[in-house]
Amino acid sequence: MVIVEADGGSRGNPGPAGYGAVVWDADRARVLAERKEFLGVATNNVAEYRGLIAGLEASAELGAREVAVRMDSKLVVEQMSGRWKVKHEAMIPLADRARRLVAGFDRVSFTWIPRKENSHADRLANEAMDDADTVAEVRSALTAPAGTAAVGDISAAVAGGVVEVPEAVAATTPVTGYAPGWTGAVGRPTRLLLLRHGQTELSVQRRYSGRGNPPLTELGREQAAKAAAMLARKGGIEAIVCSPLSRARETAAAAGQALGLPVRELPGLTETDFGAWEGMTFQEARDHDPELHARWLGDPSLPAPGGESFDQVRERVEAVRRDLVAMYPGANVLVVSHVTPIKTLLQLALGVGPSLLYRLHLDLASLSVAEFYSDGGSSVRLVNDTSYL
Repeated sequence: MVIVEADGGSRGNPGPAGYGAVVWDADRARVLAERKEFLGVATNNVAEYRGLIAGLEASAELGAREVAVRMDSKLVVEQMSGRWKVKHEAMIPLADRARRLVAGFDRVSFTWIPRKENSHADRLANEAMDDADTVAEVRSALTAPAGTAAVGDISAAVAGGVVEVPEAVAATTPVTGYAPGWTGAVGRPTRLLLLRHGQTELSVQRRYSGRGNPPLTELGREQAAKAAAMLARKGGIEAIVCSPLSRARETAAAAGQALGLPVRELPGLTETDFGAWEGMTFQEARDHDPELHARWLGDPSLPAPGGESFDQVRERVEAVRRDLVAMYPGANVLVVSHVTPIKTLLQLALGVGPSLLYRLHLDLASLSVAEFYSDGGSSVRLVNDTSYL
């Protein structure tokens, strides 16, 4: 048996966050392993769960079969003991990840302890948070602002084309410890595999399809199946999230079945609300509101009539991105969504302006790949791959 003591903290909640975990022998006389990591911006609860996960992973690496977890987080202890329900959406994937690790042991117990009895893990967590300044100094010395170097790598995409980065064809190869190109980011990134949904009748007719809920066509289901088969061959995907709209859910369900993973719906990944233009063609919307439509095409702060603006979409998509980076550090996550949310995630990874939204083309059931590092770095590895269709 081993004893795990874990802790996490955030200076600002959310703010610069880190976790610490220590694994003791059964007599708590000898340290068998230590883990600590700076997480970037996160909440206390995210950091605490990350500390628990790190301690369980270290115990598994040591070959332990029984684990006694001791933490000063009442929330984590009660939730993992099954006495409290995990209600916060951001905590559900972390709790699920911890439970999967627990299932790999013969026995795991959870005990709450006062903070003063968790001083070793608390010290490690604070050391991790102290690393924030070091990370910032390293990034300042090595690189330009996050994402700017990657712009040159796929400038053709911004100019209005389709880019397939050769080295990224194997989109789910193991995540390395350093960013590609000149970003200078360190650590293991969260790799988002951005899959657009398959064909619907509205996409066949090239109509604005936002909050409407058309199902996939027969071809759309074939596209989803082919994408799922490709992803299953690659493997290495830890989680699947998707828009709650049916065309995205159907596409994600095919991947979930192929990969043997559950699918979690995130409202933030929903397509833009096109309001009164929903179901119209480009020409019909322009004829209906000629002046507004012309302004809308160049102003991301301007909403469609009765709908939402691209700036509003960016705000909710950015919130999803932050949550995914915090919940799945160093992991591959399949994100099944729509044109605007996927373009927005690519825009965030590149650190470029809204012109990308109007110039980049994404095919149905296409795959793009963006990576986000906990220290703020980012890169794009793939855009609009359809080679598997």
